Parts: sequence; structure tokens; C-alpha cells
Amino acid sequence: MSVFYKEENNVGTITFDQPDSKVNVLNSATLLTLDKMLDGLKAKNLKALVIQSAKKDIFIAGADIKEIENIVELQDGKSKAQAGQRVMDKIEDLPFPTVAVIDGVALGGGCELALACRYRVMTFNTKIRIGLPEVNLGFVPGFGGTYRLPRLLGLQQGLKMIVSASPINSSAAFKCGLADRLYPSVGLPDRVKEFIEEIAAEPNKRIFKPYTPKGVQAFLEKNPLGQGVVYKETIKSIQKATKGFYPSPLKAVEVIRKTLYLPREHALDIESSAFAELAITPISKNLVKVFYMSEKYKKLTVPGAENIKPMPITKGAVIGAGIMGGGIAQLFSDRGVWARLKDINQDAIAKGLKAAYDVYAQAMKRKKARPYEVAAKMAMISGTVDYSGFADADIAIEAVVENMDVKKKVFAEVSQALSSKAILASNTSSLSVTEMARASKDPSRVIGFHFFNPVHRMPLIEIITTEFTSQQTLVTTLEFAKKLGKTPVIVKDAPGFLVNRILLGYINEAGRLLGEGGSITAIDRFATNFGMPMGPFTLSDEVGLDVGVKVLHILEAGLGPRFKPSKIFDDVLPLKLLGKKSGKGFYIHGKERVVNPQVQALVQSGGSIKEEEAVQRMMYIMINEAAMILQEKVVDGADAVDIGMIFGTGFPPFRGGLLRYADSLGIDKLVDGMEKLEARFKDGRFKPCTYILDLKSNGKKFFI
Repeated sequence: MSVFYKEENNVGTITFDQPDSKVNVLNSATLLTLDKMLDGLKAKNLKALVIQSAKKDIFIAGADIKEIENIVELQDGKSKAQAGQRVMDKIEDLPFPTVAVIDGVALGGGCELALACRYRVMTFNTKIRIGLPEVNLGFVPGFGGTYRLPRLLGLQQGLKMIVSASPINSSAAFKCGLADRLYPSVGLPDRVKEFIEEIAAEPNKRIFKPYTPKGVQAFLEKNPLGQGVVYKETIKSIQKATKGFYPSPLKAVEVIRKTLYLPREHALDIESSAFAELAITPISKNLVKVFYMSEKYKKLTVPGAENIKPMPITKGAVIGAGIMGGGIAQLFSDRGVWARLKDINQDAIAKGLKAAYDVYAQAMKRKKARPYEVAAKMAMISGTVDYSGFADADIAIEAVVENMDVKKKVFAEVSQALSSKAILASNTSSLSVTEMARASKDPSRVIGFHFFNPVHRMPLIEIITTEFTSQQTLVTTLEFAKKLGKTPVIVKDAPGFLVNRILLGYINEAGRLLGEGGSITAIDRFATNFGMPMGPFTLSDEVGLDVGVKVLHILEAGLGPRFKPSKIFDDVLPLKLLGKKSGKGFYIHGKERVVNPQVQALVQSGGSIKEEEAVQRMMYIMINEAAMILQEKVVDGADAVDIGMIFGTGFPPFRGGLLRYADSLGIDKLVDGMEKLEARFKDGRFKPCTYILDLKSNGKKFFI
């Protein structure tokens, strides 16, 4: 049983407590139990009904995603949505006040259940997140969310919460009217009793005084013409953000637009149909699989190390105060870890501190942080030109220039300054962590800790192990990655590790396409049409051509001639067209970004590349490299590749990941296409690796 009812002093209480689980979800069995329970309550004359959770930091995490994943028929999807809607309607129609008591996460169906209650009280618990994130999974809310939220909060706020899929905290919920009261978690039951007494005199009165729009806002909220403007602008922003690849946010707008003035029965019928229509699509199925992968890696553990307790990390040191070093220090302070930032002079340290502050400044601009909070967090970062303070550090992260000799020198020095228990990590993007470890005092405490730029936004972190890395070091570093809010993937030390090894092959192939007479803008467009967040040449300019070519040479030395930089890169690099940081690269970066004619002039004229071929070549190169990574056991499975590519490069989630995309092509078709390209170029780069050929011969896929 996951739902319990008790009654005391004429106040009923429904408590959710799903057995053998850290969370509560609304699965079919739970909804059925709740449905019958509500039927027994509607004839009662209660003072109030309280709906709460027995779980710590959890109200209801949402509907059961596994059940949604198994929906393959339109009618099945509609029936499941209608079953949830019926329960929410019964809560809404109870003749006495209903109070949702929220002291934790209330997402999706959990939020929809709270919306069906007459009142919602929340706590100051920082773990509270309430909202409707369904569009992130490729469908729309199906338990009445599109009907109730815009009516409760107003059209603009309701639309914003649904199409952005961004949950809010309790303070924001109180401010916008989603919460009627905020209480401390301590003594919450007594506060709820006081609240019930407060509403008992006028049980149908809304406690919260909602914001009343005036002027332009009133026009946008109440007038059909103004609402039309809201819908139009919302659709425009969705199309800009999703580039048309994700239908669910647009469908959510369509549902709300159709139903805003309809009675509940008709509105919910439209919502359930829209939910079912989207839930059976391949895009939704892929996004659900990405969700599962994300949850798996957020909770990643080290096999065989269950009895090893991670060491606490409260103080960190960062060597190198550049953009990456400053970004790492900012992340440390934001997560409550003291950061000691070292560089060779005070000017460099000042730049690192500025890089950290700039991140906080953006947060303040977006009203995600307050000045006093930023001041407190910046106070957790200190600078030094020597190794003073390093003896107190629990971890030190090297983020200096990507040069092995420099890194080995730093490792030798830092390892002498650290305590015997501290971990020494490198933020290298491609160099051998094993070689660095050999330069340290204790190689067992050395590990790779590769952040992606910008540090505060990119969710992935590669944890690179060597033959020397101890289980204690790995377990501690893995838990620290989670503390920093990152999604970790464990990678064995190999050239380029996981993400850069795959990504640089993609960029290099784009360079070959350009050298054959392609167009910079066309090749970039082909990639973004496929769903990549930016084209390979835009990406190259962002990273810096010198950095990309340097990594390609490292990969060429370690993995062979397939990584030899394409001729166009060798032609452009001597011209010092390094990209955004130099103002010119493949593009000229000014107020508007335009193609650099100096680069395009280096390409043979009269050539043209078809979109289908360009996409095939760029994707096949990545798939083949990913398969070689699996073949070499650099990572432990196809899902590690896919989560790395999605969270590290922005590979389109709607395709499910690089290797799930390969499966969608069909292994036979993939091999056939690669063999045709290999017969044409005869240089080995498209030759299907053994791993892929084995999949074909055994009739298997990357994923079962």
C-alpha cells in the first residue's frame, strides 16, 4: 500500500508513502487506490482534508514514467491520462477544503494533484521544486495541468511554467500564487492545524491575494487580442529555442489556447488527446530513455566499492586562474566548497576572480541570485601566487595550459604541497593523466576531472581513471562530482577520453567536407538541421582553432592518421585566425557573425556537398569512433557514450543519443553506408570497426 488515510478531530489526512522507494509516484495502482479512497470521502463532512507525504524532501515526483514509456497505442495513452484526470477532478470536487502540504519535490502529476487541491502550503525547504516538466519528456501534462495552472496563475505565468518545463522553488511559488502559505519545516503539523482553523470560517475563500494585472499586463491577460500576443510571442520563443525539433511545447500552447475558455470536461478531453498523441511518438520515447540515462548517471556508483566511504570535500584548490580555473572556483563556491585559486601573478588571479564574478553577475541579472548571496559566495574564493593554504585542501584541480611538460611540473609541485589524503586532479581535455600521475608524489590519489566550458552550464564531467587510481580516490571524486551538481561518466585514460575523441572526428570531417568545395555556412546549417546545437565551424571558432588542432595532433599521435588535421585547418592556423577570441576564424565575429571570406577563398571553387552526404559522413565518423571506444573498453557501455555526447556536446536528445541514433538507422544500413564511403576514400577512416561488424554478424544493436 502506498496511500494511507486517517481521520482525527474531523480532519482527514491522506499520506503518500510508496514502499521500498525514496520517492512517491502516481502509478496505476496508486491512482486506483486513491480513486476508491476519494469515493469514500465525498459523503463526509470534514473540516478539511490534508494531502501529504511521509517521504523526506518528496511530495510526489510525478506519474510513473515506466507506464508512460510502455504506451504504444493512442487509446491507451488517452485512457491513462483520463484515469489520472478523474482522480484530480474528484479531489477538486470534494465539498470541503483540501490542503496539499508540500515539503519537497512536487513535479508533473504531483504538481497536478496539488493544483486540484483548494489550498497549497509549502515550507522553506530548499529541496522544494514544483512544476510541470512534461514537455522535457516529449508530451504535455495529462492530469489536468494545462487546464488548472493557467487558471490559477494567469495565462502568462501558466504558459511560462508549462512550456519552459522549469520547476520553481517555494519562494517563487508563493510569489506567483501557487502557494498560499510558507512555513518552516520544523513544527509543520502544528502550522497546518493553525491553517485549517484559519480557513474553517470561510472554507471557500481563497487565502492568497493573487496579483491583479494592470495596464498592459491586464490587456495581455484578459483581452483576447492581448492573449493572442502572448501566444504569438510564446510560440516565437519556443521555435527559436527548439528549432522545430520538439513538438511538445508547441502542442502545450495549442492545448491551452483551445481550452482556456472551455468547461473542464471538454478541456480535459483535449488535453488527454494531446498527451496520447505525443506519448507514442519516437521523440517522446527517446526523451524518456535520455531521462533514464540521466537519472542513472546522476546516481552512478563504483562497482565493487560499495563499502568504501567517500572522504568529505569542503576545501578545494585550483591551479590556473584562466576562464576554466575561474569557472571551477565559482562552481566550488556556489556549492559551498572553499576555493583557493593559484596563478603566477596577481593580475592572473584578478582575471580568475572576475571570471567567477561574471557568472554570479549573470545570475543576479536573471534574478537567480541576490547581491548579498553573491558577496558571501565570492568570499569563499581566495587567491595566491604560491602554495599557501594548499595543505588544508581536500582536492586540488590543475587547470593550466594544455602542455604535458607544464602539467607534469605543476603535478610535482602541487603533490608536495598537499596533505597525504588530498586528491590531485587534472582538468585536461586530452592529455594522459597516467603520465601526469607518474610525476606526482602519490599516483594513487591522481585522477582526471574534466569539466566542459562553460563550467557553470555544461552538465557533464568526465572522471578519468588510471592504472594507479585507488578506489578511494575514485569513490570520493565521484561523490564530489555529484555534490557539484554534475552528471559524471567514468572513463579510462586514453587519448581524448570520450567526448573530445568523438567530437574532434566530427569537426575534422567537416574540415574535409569544406576542403572538397563545401560552404562554411552550408555545412554548419546541415549540422544544425540534424539537431546539433551549433555547426562544426561555429563550434571550432568558439573553442579556438589552435586548441582544436592541438588536440587533433594529440589524437593523431595516440590513435593514428585518421585524426590528422584536415588541410583546411593547417591552411587557416598559420593565418592566426583562431576564432572568437581573435575576432576572426571561419567567421568574422562582430555585431553580426559573417563568414570570413579569407577562409572561404582557400576552398576549391566549383565544388558542392549534398546535405545527406555531409550529415552521413559527420555522423558515421562519430559512430565508428564511439564503437572503437566501446571495443577498447574506455567506457563501460553504449549509454555512457550517449550521455557523454548529449551532456558534453549537446547531441540532440530527441534522437536519443549518438548510438541510439545509430540503432535507428539499422546496423546493416550503417555498415553498408560506411563501406561505400571507405571504398570511395580508401584511407581507413570509414572502415567499420570490429565492434560494429560483430553487431552486424550477430544481428545485434548497440542497445538491446
